[in-house]
Parts: sequence; structure tokens; C-alpha cells
Amino acid sequence: MKFFNYWAMVIFIALSSFAANAEISVFEFSNADNELRFNHLVQELRCPKCQNNNLADSNAGLALDLKTIVFEQIEEGKTDKEIVEFLKARYGDFISYRPPLKPSTWIIWFGPFVFLAIGGFAIFKIVTARQNSAERINTESDAIDAQAMVARWSDDVSDSQLEPSSDQTDTSEKQGPAQ
Repeated sequence: MKFFNYWAMVIFIALSSFAANAEISVFEFSNADNELRFNHLVQELRCPKCQNNNLADSNAGLALDLKTIVFEQIEEGKTDKEIVEFLKARYGDFISYRPPLKPSTWIIWFGPFVFLAIGGFAIFKIVTARQNSAERINTESDAIDAQAMVARWSDDVSDSQLEPSSDQTDTSEKQGPAQ
């Protein structure tokens, strides 16, 4: 049984190594300036398939094709702006990490600020509502406490008026009969 497990593991490792080969593309530039432009552009352009990687970081087939297109257009002498416009025409504004300010991209530019303002307003309303309800509860409990104190005080006063205090009886006896 050990013999079988050993060979099964060897075959599994051998077969899985075929899936690990990655394509490495090497571009030979006519001068160093073109290579710098290429590196800058593939850093600035987004991979449409990966969606969150730039072309330089992506190994997707589409990204490799786009790198080849960028390389060819740089070697043809096109400007960076022309290359970006060419790719935007085919893949839309999504290919750029810096979408232009136009009505179709307003949500990208202003959406976070709108949601931040709505969230701030909601938090303000919640906090003020809680403060008002806490004040209302305190006011109501203070009113109930005040009513209870008044009731107790009035009970004390009415009881004291019905029964003369010991001080009042002592003084009337000392003075004698009224003249």
C-alpha cells in the first residue's frame, strides 16, 4: 500500500507541474525611452479581465495581448495619449485608472461624497433623536419625582396641621390662661 501511495503522489506532483507554467513575454525595445513609456503605460492601464490589477501586474491572456498592442503602438511612434484613446475606444473608460469627468462617470467622482454626506446627516439625526429622547425621559421622570415630592410634602403639612406639635402645647401651658 505504501508503494501505491508513493507513486500516486509522484504522478500527482508531475501532472500538477504542467499547470504551473506561466508565459513570460519579453519585449525588445528600439530605445530606452520607449521602454520607460511602455512601463509607465502598463502601470496606468487597468486589466479589463482582472479589474483591479494593472496590465503590468496581470498575467491574464487579455493583459498579455494588451501589452503587445501597447508595445507595437509605441514602436510605431504613437503618443501615450493616442495609445490610451485607442484602448478606451475598444474597452471603455474602465481601462483607465483615471476616468474622465463626464456625466457617465459622475457616480465614480461624486458618489462617495454624496454617500458620506447622507451618512453624516443620518448620524446627526440619530444622535439628536437620542439626546431628545433622553432629555424627555429625564424631564418626565423629574416631573414624576416632583409630583411625588409635592404629594409627600402636602401629606406632611396636612398631618402636621391636624396634630399640634409638642412645642406648641408646651408654650401654651407655660403662658397660662389668656387674658
